[in-house]
Amino acid sequence: IFILVFYITNKMALEAIKYNNGKLEVLDQTLLPVITRYINVQGVEDGWKVINKMQVRGAPAIAMVGCLSLAVELKNDNYSEKSSVRREVEGKMNYLISARPTAVNIKIAAEQLIKLANKLYRDDSINVENMVSEILRSIDNMFKKDIDDNRAIGDFGADEILKNIIDNNLVRVLTHCNTGSLATTGYGTALGVVRSLHSRRKLEQVYCTETRPYNQGARLTAYELVHENIPGTLICDDMVAALMKSRKINAVVVGADRVAANGDTANKIGTYQIAILAKYHEVPFYVAAPRTSIDFDIIAGDKIPIEERPEREMTHLNDQRIAAKGIQCWNPAFDVTPADLITGIITEVGVINPKDLKQLVSIDRQ
Repeated sequence: IFILVFYITNKMALEAIKYNNGKLEVLDQTLLPVITRYINVQGVEDGWKVINKMQVRGAPAIAMVGCLSLAVELKNDNYSEKSSVRREVEGKMNYLISARPTAVNIKIAAEQLIKLANKLYRDDSINVENMVSEILRSIDNMFKKDIDDNRAIGDFGADEILKNIIDNNLVRVLTHCNTGSLATTGYGTALGVVRSLHSRRKLEQVYCTETRPYNQGARLTAYELVHENIPGTLICDDMVAALMKSRKINAVVVGADRVAANGDTANKIGTYQIAILAKYHEVPFYVAAPRTSIDFDIIAGDKIPIEERPEREMTHLNDQRIAAKGIQCWNPAFDVTPADLITGIITEVGVINPKDLKQLVSIDRQ
């Protein structure tokens, strides 16, 4: 894999994904904030690896890298039969889902592309070249839509938080993990809400947790906040209760890797305990996610598959062991926050009460 290396400058644009005419580059987020390195993804196998190794992470970004890695192969390979294209789309997308099974966005994207491939295959008026072109066009539209959806999420979220603020005061927000430009095709979900508040000059401070054990908050969210001059403060995961007690927090905004039909939400490990603390301290707790993060087929959160990560992520730091050799580890990547702890789910179509999600599911299925 060809790797382009350069160090961070204040003028560089934050792009987790770069794609143009069959060439895909993915920012290696495991090296941030020290080094900015783009990996050349030459096909689905490379796409699976960068997703599995968490060189790209965040449910929307995972979905896009998976789809775009397929686009690279479709763009650069020659197909003589439509059946070959259909098998390629179905087989490769199902394989990509296995890289990180908790995030639902890639599952939904795969279902859409497989459905499209089957439809085009059955249409006798479509030849193999047109079939490939239509699939590539669909992937390109997904890429563009993600950015538009994120901006809408940011605006709806800012409106929701500000409507509860009296005397036009500035707000303090707490967020967890990384949900910004690095986790999406651009702008972000929960961090997109923070960006919208900041752009309106309504943000006093955003507090971000370090997010152990992979430190996405310290390595990535803090990186984005500093890069864009957004007022931010990094805290340890175990400081949330003290923060809520000692300083007025107006809202918690987190992302989602999968939302069940009843509103239960799987997100980065540690989200559940923050939601409990927010409930105790009477702080509104919001989930910011596109509708593609809602899994229509999962009735409740206890049915969501939870990925478990290697114990080395807990026992080592920068390749140095920090835990006693021989200690057992439990390292789930996600936990599930019950819907009754969630004030609202911020989507690209507005803020939804978790109890009303079933209505949205019915609308989307029509």
